Amino acid sequence: MKYFRVDLITATPNPQRCIYVGMHQDYSESFVGENRINWPDEKKAGEICVKRLLAGERGHYGPMEHVQIVFNIGWFPHSVMQQARTHRIGVSFDVQSMRYTGNRINQVAKGLLDIEEVFYLRPIGHYVDRKGRRYNYTQTQRNIDLQYCEQAAKRYYDLIEDGFAEEHARGILPFDYRQHFIVSFTLRGLLHFLDLRSKRDAQLEIRELCRLIWPHLENWAPEFAAWYQQKRLYKARLAP
Repeated sequence: MKYFRVDLITATPNPQRCIYVGMHQDYSESFVGENRINWPDEKKAGEICVKRLLAGERGHYGPMEHVQIVFNIGWFPHSVMQQARTHRIGVSFDVQSMRYTGNRINQVAKGLLDIEEVFYLRPIGHYVDRKGRRYNYTQTQRNIDLQYCEQAAKRYYDLIEDGFAEEHARGILPFDYRQHFIVSFTLRGLLHFLDLRSKRDAQLEIRELCRLIWPHLENWAPEFAAWYQQKRLYKARLAP
């Protein structure tokens, strides 16, 4: 969807080897750090970990907490942040507060930024609510909503100009203003997040977030990603 973005900030190098070492120390008599020459390469380590930790639904996810990946996520609506932070998923967030970051609202009010770069509205089309009721979101309705967003931005600007605090003025904004945030996942946390939010009946926008995260997971931990895609993706089976 327009403007949505996921950039990789950093990630544990050789994550599958790291997980392998954690797993291996569990049952190794020796101090495994002294035998690095005998560690398998990244691909082989991933294959071993999948076989010993995950295959057969063993659910031994603990060693997957040793590795971490960090994303900068941009232009997603506030509702996605609310969903993303729900449930215990083992992540850390830093999010635009709208107490210090409201200048983009003023820029919309002045006509310097496109309304849809700052406020999110769903695409026109057919939708189904949680109870299975179908409805159509038309271009005419969407144009009305765009006008409302613009009016809210102008009211926000007026309040700021009148000396109101940002945390006061933000209260009149449409719920789904866009936000940027940093999020860090352990591999275990990331797979659990995908269990929760990539399923077919998850909300549209957070499924798009999962879709944009997925290539980064494939590049970072390919053997884990391949197993997950085959066994768990879209199946809404919650991680242990």
